[in-house]
Amino acid sequence: MSELPAGTVTLLFSDIEGSTRLVDDLGAAYADVLGDHRRVIRETIAGHGGVEVGTEGDSFFVVFGRTGDAVAATADAQRTLAVTPVRVRMGLHTGEPALTHEGYVGIDVHRAARIAAAAHGGQVVLSEATRALYDGPLELRDLGEHRLKDLTEPIHLFQLGRHEFPPLRSLSQARLPAELEPLVGRKRELGDLVRLLAREGARVVTITGPGGMGKTRLALAAAAELVESFERGATLVELAAIRDPELVLPAVAAAIGVEGDLVTQHGDQQRLLVLDNLEQVIEAAPRFAELLAACPGLAVLATSREPLRISGEREFPLRPLPEAPAVELFRRRAEAVLPDFAAGYDELAEICRRLDSLPLAIELAAARVKLLSAKELLSRLDRRLPILTAGRRDLPERQQTLRATIEWSYELLEPHEQDLFARLGVFSGGWTINAADAVCGADLDTFASLIDQSLVRREEERFSMLETIREYAAERLEASGEAEHIRRWHAEYVAALAEAVESEHHGASQAQLREHYRADWDNIRAALGWCLESGEIELGLRIAGSLTMVWLHLNVAQEGERWLADLLARADGVDPTIRGKALLSDGMVAGVQNNTERAVQSSEEALELFRSAGNEEGIAWALTTLAVPHIDGGDPEGAAPILAEADEILRRLGESGGIRRILHLRGQHAALTGDLARAAELLLESGERSEAEGDEFSSASSFHSLGDVRLAAGDVEGAADAYERALAIAVRTGADRLTCYGLAGLAAVAAERGDAAGAARLWGCAEAFEARLRFTMRWRTLYAERLDGLSESERKAYESGRALDVEDAVDIVLASS
Repeated sequence: MSELPAGTVTLLFSDIEGSTRLVDDLGAAYADVLGDHRRVIRETIAGHGGVEVGTEGDSFFVVFGRTGDAVAATADAQRTLAVTPVRVRMGLHTGEPALTHEGYVGIDVHRAARIAAAAHGGQVVLSEATRALYDGPLELRDLGEHRLKDLTEPIHLFQLGRHEFPPLRSLSQARLPAELEPLVGRKRELGDLVRLLAREGARVVTITGPGGMGKTRLALAAAAELVESFERGATLVELAAIRDPELVLPAVAAAIGVEGDLVTQHGDQQRLLVLDNLEQVIEAAPRFAELLAACPGLAVLATSREPLRISGEREFPLRPLPEAPAVELFRRRAEAVLPDFAAGYDELAEICRRLDSLPLAIELAAARVKLLSAKELLSRLDRRLPILTAGRRDLPERQQTLRATIEWSYELLEPHEQDLFARLGVFSGGWTINAADAVCGADLDTFASLIDQSLVRREEERFSMLETIREYAAERLEASGEAEHIRRWHAEYVAALAEAVESEHHGASQAQLREHYRADWDNIRAALGWCLESGEIELGLRIAGSLTMVWLHLNVAQEGERWLADLLARADGVDPTIRGKALLSDGMVAGVQNNTERAVQSSEEALELFRSAGNEEGIAWALTTLAVPHIDGGDPEGAAPILAEADEILRRLGESGGIRRILHLRGQHAALTGDLARAAELLLESGERSEAEGDEFSSASSFHSLGDVRLAAGDVEGAADAYERALAIAVRTGADRLTCYGLAGLAAVAAERGDAAGAARLWGCAEAFEARLRFTMRWRTLYAERLDGLSESERKAYESGRALDVEDAVDIVLASS
């Protein structure tokens, strides 16, 4: 082995992705494949001056004295390996590890290894330190900051080359919250969970136990350990605020960021779902069984007070902490609030014993060391022992132990702290400090005191309570005599929030809307529920009617339909403008679900109300909604007067989102009448305005329609340009249906260019994708008629296209553009 360089060096770690599966697939032939892989790596290393530090199985640890050599070596190696059966992930990091007689040691070695573990097969990922020293010609793509397993600080990462890969297997991309405190006393349980899911291949593991046992913390710690084992990482789905089992799968879809059918969108992706607080929607268990059967790469780690009782489930009962870890947990939490805290082991062990060694009870008690010594804590627990341990035996365990612990903590609050604690129980899923002030009249000092005493948690700019604590706070609110006032203020706050976001972001992109509404979605549900229960229908319609674009784009169309239906059924006497706005929202939601009859009925009723009230903006939007069925049905005469009136109003008002919408609809209308030149002008203007104003979905839709018009006009190259522009936006924003349309359009373009085999392959991919999405492309004959009568060779190309991965098809067409 060559002499290892010292000082500043660039470290490379690599291994084969999915090597175990490859061994199963190739059998004895794997030995030759592994030998070829090792030969390629070693020849490339030698050709760029690298030194092999060590190898184990299919992994390599290599060091380079110069950063440019390291980057060039990984690029050359990946190009050579691209034609082999193996996909190798590589990580590069530059630092100054200590060089000992046994090799390199230090944090830089760990960083390089963790960077490689976060990558995907065929991908090279670099640290900021490596990027800063590289001045070569190869392109580096910024992947942003990421939290990596076992590293305390986030690290800025870059990718070599432009090829698209799934999100990195990092804690940041995994959609898991950052754990600020280490897990205490659960090392054995953590190891058992990881073994169940990673080594034994369990598909469903449910951590069971009473509230306050630490189920969520353990599940998140296990997910962080497992994030590199799943191609799509791990995703937390918080279910505490959901009570309707019908909303569970939409919540899962929203958490992983997919639109439409969850099974279709998820497919064979490898992902770990962490389902937290599943017990109140346990009736959804059969739906998860169906989801798991349809998605072979999916695994579930659930927390619940009872098992799901579905096929393949492994129950994981969680017990109270053993004595030593319980004492350690108490000591750590106590020192966090009082750095010079000191107490004897036996004294702390007795406190933990009297708290039944429940982690949450321990944390609540430890927060009190600011006020009480360990001996005083023991004396207070003595006086409350009957309450803590002698509850009715027919009550759930949480009500015999944790409820008493929370009640004890509550009784130690000052009266003004108790008042605020109870009022905060109105929030569901968290809140901001401004919300706490507006709804609860929160005094900052009092609010800070509740945080200090572990009754309220801070998560960046938002605050929340553990669900068991929130339930107790809600009970205290009901007993306070001011519950109706607080719930009304809460609903008014939610209404103002919805109306303000709608006003400020009318026509905003789906991504913007998600960010604005995701955090407060549970509060919206709670407010709408209270409006129905209390008969405050007008207030409920204000909220629901302001969420039109959210219902359409947040994968909650069915939920929006249900809220709107329930509220509109009791809308007699409601202000006509508010009712009209809700009806328009109902019509648009019905339209995206292909319920044309209800879409027309609600939109016509909304139009009548807006006309009576003289609300011109409402009139215009109702008209555009009513024009769509005419255009889709091939009725340009019926659409013409509707569009003309809407166009005049929207241009006079200068309403940006409406103008973009009317441009698109008028472009489609012009195409129906045969005026293709005018149609192209309108659709191009719509697409460019939408793109400039951040409405990516609308821009992709307009550019694709522009491609259709140019194709019909015989402008093949112009059509290709428009389709490619639309396809790039659709892929970037996850608009699957528009991606399908883009492939179909480019298949027709290929046919017009005389590339029969390429056209057949793209059309096969488009039709297979269309089937998986369970929809039928509009105007599909525009594409299909150009691919009739396939020859034998073209038929083979078509079949290969049906088996082609959509991402690969997109890469092919965009790379050649």
